[in-house]
Amino acid sequence: MSKKPLIISTDPGIDDVAAMTISFFADELDVKMIVPTWGNVSLEHTLQNTLDLENFLHTKVPVVKGANQPLVRSAISAASVHGETGIAGFEFEKASDELLEPGLAATKMYETIKNSPEKVTLLGVGPLTDFALLFKQYPDVVENIAEVYIMGGNIGHGNHSPFAEYNIAGDPEAAQIVFHSGLPVYVAPLEIGDKAHLTQDQMDKIKECGEVGKMLYSMFSNIHEPDGDTRIKIYDPTAVGIMLHPEFFTLKPANVEIELAGRYTYGASVMDFLSEKHNAQIATDVDTEKFAAWFIDSIKTANNGRK
Repeated sequence: MSKKPLIISTDPGIDDVAAMTISFFADELDVKMIVPTWGNVSLEHTLQNTLDLENFLHTKVPVVKGANQPLVRSAISAASVHGETGIAGFEFEKASDELLEPGLAATKMYETIKNSPEKVTLLGVGPLTDFALLFKQYPDVVENIAEVYIMGGNIGHGNHSPFAEYNIAGDPEAAQIVFHSGLPVYVAPLEIGDKAHLTQDQMDKIKECGEVGKMLYSMFSNIHEPDGDTRIKIYDPTAVGIMLHPEFFTLKPANVEIELAGRYTYGASVMDFLSEKHNAQIATDVDTEKFAAWFIDSIKTANNGRK
């Protein structure tokens, strides 16, 4: 079976760790590069978290340092949700930087994509700064990209502000560039992560999935949602789910614009499902039982694949 070549931009972050773990060991995927970016916490922490995760999982995917701030405005932080280092609840052994490759993320991504015999897929589960820089620096790269999968945006209310979801609010200008790249874009919005939550029974099953399951159980048990909701919501892995199992989701075409000027709505994702033109496919519903079963099986697969 031909594997889908994949580049991941991420800001780990607890749910980012889950999305990366699943992607590393998925039979359908060949992860070519990880680009940690600022986001949930600073680049210093997201980079080290990525290296530490790979050391824990015994994977060898190259890591390239991404952006340390948004394109235009000051960085925001979600340390109150994910902990000061981004991964509250579990302490990895600190890894060396042997997987870290020198160079600018946009250039390294461009070289990897252009040298790939197959079109490469992009997965963005943090602010989209590095993908925006890639498209602006190397506009011809879109010819060699298959599609983009994003966890971000919101159909209704946000979780960073009343109208903006965190990943998009982190760098709205970058998100606007990605949505207008001309590429097929698939979106797992905030509402899908809210719906694709895990029950305590399902969390207990994850805890039983060896060392990888215990690691994720510890992290997810330490998420502190700003709204006080105690459910274990699964945000970033839903984008991986759409990529690998679109049949679990209801996808609807929409034209997406990011609000860049509003005083109270800056960073809002304006998803117009009635527009005659569309630039994205938005997940509007998910089969929670099928998603949860896949999620748990994926953690088992990761634990079994960890040498």
